[in-house]
Amino acid sequence: MTDPHRTARALLDRHGRTFADDAGITLTDRPTPLYQLLVLTTLLSTRIRASLAVSAARHLFAAGYRTPHAMAAASWSDRVDALGAAHYRRYDERTATMLGTAATHCQQRWHGDLRRLHADTGADRTALRRALTEFPGIGPTGADIFLREAQSVWPDLRPFLDRRALAGARRLGLPTSAPQLAHLVAPADLGRLASALVRVTLDEKAATDISRQVTA
Repeated sequence: MTDPHRTARALLDRHGRTFADDAGITLTDRPTPLYQLLVLTTLLSTRIRASLAVSAARHLFAAGYRTPHAMAAASWSDRVDALGAAHYRRYDERTATMLGTAATHCQQRWHGDLRRLHADTGADRTALRRALTEFPGIGPTGADIFLREAQSVWPDLRPFLDRRALAGARRLGLPTSAPQLAHLVAPADLGRLASALVRVTLDEKAATDISRQVTA
């Protein structure tokens, strides 16, 4: 039987980058990076490849749309252009509208600071999900994406492993409950582990590579 701790270490070594890392977000419990995570979550919630969503987030941030104020102040066509530059074309017009509306909601409801959302709901995951799904383009799956990444800076969420992460654990023969998986890594690494498991869910080759590595 494969040692689950060894598998978890291999996962972190090979795939232990969060999607926020890939999008160039240095995630901290501050308004700007938390808003950037919200933007990335909106993009990842659309039915396109994760790599395209990450690229689109990078283009939006490079264009200066790093805060809800900047996103809301940008014209719709500017947001469309930034998405198009990342080849995020199929849903670019709809997404540009959602990003503008969501930025306005962030400003009006949370004063541009998602720490207020966290403080208002505490560690109540149901309340957190409900508040997140009030943003256009973010449904239950999107809320899980945000919380999965946010556990890196909101420790009271840990361990947060959504159904996609648990599907990756199942594929690798790891425990399929969040508490059991949490015992395999340090608390600070749970966000990275969750992202690595999602990558395994999305890419069968990644799962095969990990399995070969730990059985070699």
